[in-house]
Amino acid sequence: MLGLKRNNSMSPKLIVLLLALLLGLQPVTTDLYLPALPAITEGFGAGMGQAQLTLTGLLLAFGLSQLVWGPLSDRFGRKTILLWGMAAYVIASVTCAFAPNMAWLVAGRALQGVAMGAGVMAARAVVRDLYAPAQGATVMSQALTGLGIIACACAPIGGILTDALGWRVALLVLALFGAVTFGLLLWRFEETLARPNPHALHMPSLLRANWTILRHPTFRAWSALSTGSYMGLFTFLACSAFVFTRSMGYSKTAYGFFMLSMSLSYIVGTFWCRWMLRRTSVHRSVAVAAVLTLTGGISMAALAYAGQGQDWYGAACVMGPIYLFMLGHGVHQSCGQSGAVAPFPEKAGTASALNGFLMMLGAFFMGSWLGTQMHEPVFALAHGLLLWSVVIALVAWTLVQRHGRSATLPARA
Repeated sequence: MLGLKRNNSMSPKLIVLLLALLLGLQPVTTDLYLPALPAITEGFGAGMGQAQLTLTGLLLAFGLSQLVWGPLSDRFGRKTILLWGMAAYVIASVTCAFAPNMAWLVAGRALQGVAMGAGVMAARAVVRDLYAPAQGATVMSQALTGLGIIACACAPIGGILTDALGWRVALLVLALFGAVTFGLLLWRFEETLARPNPHALHMPSLLRANWTILRHPTFRAWSALSTGSYMGLFTFLACSAFVFTRSMGYSKTAYGFFMLSMSLSYIVGTFWCRWMLRRTSVHRSVAVAAVLTLTGGISMAALAYAGQGQDWYGAACVMGPIYLFMLGHGVHQSCGQSGAVAPFPEKAGTASALNGFLMMLGAFFMGSWLGTQMHEPVFALAHGLLLWSVVIALVAWTLVQRHGRSATLPARA
């Protein structure tokens, strides 16, 4: 196990567990919810556009909130922000579970997004607080393996609970997850920020910090990679429930197990990432992974067009390409998220927030577009995945190779 960069009595295993729970807020909030989405839509008599708003609203709030949480954590420390964020997450989850109509549900999901921003942003900042950049990619990969394990459980649990007990019970599980995470943070988490920045919330300083980060070519290269990879995943998350349960007629429980298998391929990707990082550089690892990403996107589109109206077109034609894409995703997210924050040890919270904001801003616009294409969910998925796989490959083979290498060098103060 890697050594800590700064003195901290938390064990490395505890750190990875806490990071996995915090990063796991994303799959818990989305993957567990997705099997219930068609039932929620039907129960409230809402259209697909409104259904997509429960995802895009969540993600827009998630992205925007990180711009606030990041400087707050640089000023007051990670633990304070994490505790406030997780308390808000529990309240928001209970609100969603008992929502009387779609408007209440959208509002509750937006509050969930705000609260989730604190946890995910702080997790990335904690990695930079405790580990040098080259080690950070490996630690992030370990934490994302934990995220993948959480994601494996989420979709099947969501599908089973929705089929057996209804979607409200499924959404209550989110509150339970938030409460457990809050308790563990309160009990075991120690502050990781060595020196709070008293100027982090001063508007001129904050604007200068954001501008400095956005101008940095290393940040732009790795953020473009992590954003493109998340866009591909988001496309699948937004379309898959409708592809499998409506277009193909599978049950919500079966859909949950398709999602489980997707998460398993992602876990394999994170292990593959660590295997490559022990043998080659970060930027070469993502270049190799991009081959699988592009193959997945092209094969998804090719099979969708070849199988249009054919009896042989089924779940395997969707999941096969997704497995390839998720293998690459396990590499791109591990390296991209840690690489984007690596040049900014004194502004890790702000850099993490900007990286997260860019990912969620892209997801908001992608979700808005998908909402207009869901009359043909299979082709919405195929077109979206092809687009983002091409973007990822181009970024991995050009920008990252030119500007991403400094993420593996010793940090600049």
